[in-house]
Amino acid sequence: MSRFRLQPTPDQEAGLLLHCSHARFVWNLAVEQHAHWQTGRPPAPCYVVQARQLTEARAECEWLRSGSVTVQQQALRDFAEAMASYFRKHNRRPTWRKAGRNDGFRQVAVRPGHVERLNRRFGRVWVPKVGWVRFRWSRAVSPEARSYRVTRNHAGQWHVAFAVPPKPIPAPDNGKTVGIDRGVVVSAALSNGDMLQCPGLTSRERSRLVRLQRRLARAERHSSRRRRVRTAIARLQGRETRRRNDWLEKVSTDIARRFDLIRVEDLDIRAMTRTARGTADRPGHQVRQKAGLNRSILAQGWGQLVTRLEQKAPGRVEKVRAAFTSQQCSTCGNVSPESRESQAVYRCVACGFTCHADVNAAMNIAAGQAVTAREGGALALPVNREPQLATFAG
Repeated sequence: MSRFRLQPTPDQEAGLLLHCSHARFVWNLAVEQHAHWQTGRPPAPCYVVQARQLTEARAECEWLRSGSVTVQQQALRDFAEAMASYFRKHNRRPTWRKAGRNDGFRQVAVRPGHVERLNRRFGRVWVPKVGWVRFRWSRAVSPEARSYRVTRNHAGQWHVAFAVPPKPIPAPDNGKTVGIDRGVVVSAALSNGDMLQCPGLTSRERSRLVRLQRRLARAERHSSRRRRVRTAIARLQGRETRRRNDWLEKVSTDIARRFDLIRVEDLDIRAMTRTARGTADRPGHQVRQKAGLNRSILAQGWGQLVTRLEQKAPGRVEKVRAAFTSQQCSTCGNVSPESRESQAVYRCVACGFTCHADVNAAMNIAAGQAVTAREGGALALPVNREPQLATFAG
């Protein structure tokens, strides 16, 4: 998906906001219809029925009729796809959308004439009932794009993303296998010794973010000052997100081009980043420390890295059980918590093998063999271990 920065005029921005309002209104109506369903009641309406109801609503409501019917229909179709994903993949159930947080809409039936390049730095896209809207031409737009999504972030910046089916990266056919250990201090450690760090905010930017968050806590609700501070915070956080996404795209492409088989830990990131607040009857412990760890994990983009690898290298990504990969020696197979001397140092108590702890874990992941069970009170060790890819002395 190619994403570009939109630069609408004030009049065009008003039209885009109206499209966002229509899409959000239709989406929330669909959520309300499905939330009303209970056992014993008739089934909630499907997309075809909701589209028919939308036609009737547009005939009676002038505000809805003033908008684009394709924008409103696509909001219903997006909701239908979200519900299907919820039942099929057990994802989160679609919930209400709020103004200022979920501003956006989707447009389909895009033809090549709907996107034009003006000069070296700018292009324009046709938006129904808004007209031609300029955007920064940072890369070529694929002629295969048949739809696009317009979004507005918390900082008030508009973007357009053209949906293009991703093309898989061909395997290098060199027979190499790599293991990836994801962490907080080292974002991704590879079994060949490479240690990759996800970029974030600089120390100066983080200090400014802390000052802005303190100023936001003191600001009066619904005041102009609070709105300005929230916008400044959103701009800083958006800068961090763009840096992380850029890093993830480059790293995933590089790994997919260099290795035939990619092995990663099978982690339940949603469970790992769950809050430790607990309940009123059973309050949690070290809630603030756990919240800081959750933010650090999410800032590394663990899940997005694996998702992009699976999209760019389909069929070449394997998930390995993560148990004891950081405690197991990649040379002799001995498992001992005492071998992990610190976050960065691994020294096997059995054979004396020394390595960076994250790289040692990545070697175990690359071998595809981790400790899986306890037998007779002792940890069951793998057999027929594959030769390691590299030995990294540290």
